[in-house]
Amino acid sequence: MDHALAFLALFSAALLFGGMVFFATVVAPTVFRLLPAEWAGRFVRGIFPLYYAFLIGTAAAGAVAMFPLSKPGSGILAVVAGMTVWLRQGLMPQINAASDRAQAGDAAAKRLFDRLHRLSVLANILQLVAAGAVLAMFVP
Repeated sequence: MDHALAFLALFSAALLFGGMVFFATVVAPTVFRLLPAEWAGRFVRGIFPLYYAFLIGTAAAGAVAMFPLSKPGSGILAVVAGMTVWLRQGLMPQINAASDRAQAGDAAAKRLFDRLHRLSVLANILQLVAAGAVLAMFVP
């Protein structure tokens, strides 16, 4: 049973980490390079809920599988899942609303969007580092 849990925990953490790296280094830059800005923004706005659901699922599955094996690793993944719920349900709607107001010409909303976007990027970097730290726990 421990081998199955270790496999599921490692697989979940690897999917989490790999998904985040792939989105940040391939998907987002490619979308903004190939599509007009308006379409790129609409695409990213549409894909973020799915991206965050993927992160929540992989982090939560990893946290549950890792719990009997490593309480610290499980806790880290649980925090990543919880932070992603906050990003998806709390911060993302605020970012979208600020973006809409900024596109309508509201200069204050543009500044708010920039701040909130930086916060989301920082949160994603912290999550990526956390997922990497959990993966490093598997290295003998």
